[in-house]
Amino acid sequence: MSAADATPTGPPPTWAEIVANRSALGDLVKTTPVWQWDTEALHARLGAAPAVHVKLELWQHTGSFKPRGALTVMQALSSDQLDRGVCAFSGGNHALAVAYAARLLGTTAKVVMPETANPGRITACRDGGAEVLLVPTIHAARDAVTAIAAEEGRTYVHPFEGPRTVLGTATLGLELVEQLPDVARVVVPIGGGGLCAGVAAAVKQARPDCEVVGVEPEGADTMHRSFAAGEPVAIDAVRTMADSLGAPTAEPYTYSVCRRFVDRLVKVSDAQLADAMRLLFADLKLAVEPAGAASTAALLGPLQTDSVVGPTALILCGANTDLDSFVRNASLR
Repeated sequence: MSAADATPTGPPPTWAEIVANRSALGDLVKTTPVWQWDTEALHARLGAAPAVHVKLELWQHTGSFKPRGALTVMQALSSDQLDRGVCAFSGGNHALAVAYAARLLGTTAKVVMPETANPGRITACRDGGAEVLLVPTIHAARDAVTAIAAEEGRTYVHPFEGPRTVLGTATLGLELVEQLPDVARVVVPIGGGGLCAGVAAAVKQARPDCEVVGVEPEGADTMHRSFAAGEPVAIDAVRTMADSLGAPTAEPYTYSVCRRFVDRLVKVSDAQLADAMRLLFADLKLAVEPAGAASTAALLGPLQTDSVVGPTALILCGANTDLDSFVRNASLR
């Protein structure tokens, strides 16, 4: 069976569709808070910079933004599709969200994860009721889930591609512009691009003058390469500790929405991610995964010298990590 949410072309979600979808999601997702980061430690790093706010999406159900897309996709499934169950591949956060959505909607989930996935995420997926299959790499996981969908009749819920996934992540952008109406710049992590596409689509329709900046790790710069090529491309391997930003390929719909609404892309190194993790822990008492530190790493690195008139919003997208992994990743120099 083909992916539930994969469409190669099509228009981005409209503002009216985003508002309606946020209503449809209701209490199944949290309206996560926005908090102004105004501390001596941050000012010591940035100087007299414009106001910085953080969108605390790491406090979402399952510890990341992913339930917004997974639920939006799965709420549209027929009763017959729900009876047959769903499947997904993921480094962890999407798998957790699919398990959560399956439990809420009364269906079953089978998720394929790379053996290198964070052990805490694997355990949490199993504890959440999902059947977990481990394979050597994220590329192998993508291939395996396609086979499972075909053989078992499960609906494949893509981790980032397609109109309903982007419609789901756009609800985060909707919340942000309602919470911070004068936002001048939004900094969004990019893995496959589903989060950035949705946030950018919502923000740009509400605030066309707001700059949207996408952030990728140097070792998984799929969207950078796709922008340069003028079409979605794949990478041969993921070479970053930010495994939840390690999408092996860009996909047509998500790429097209990012290309339309994202103003520019920047890259950060693993050392910059670790530096941002340490600052978030020391200053905000937040123990985030590397992906959750990506927007902060961009602010402290490639965006540090920018001149921006108005507030900057950083999307802190996830915090699914165990103690040992956090210490190891944050210790990188």
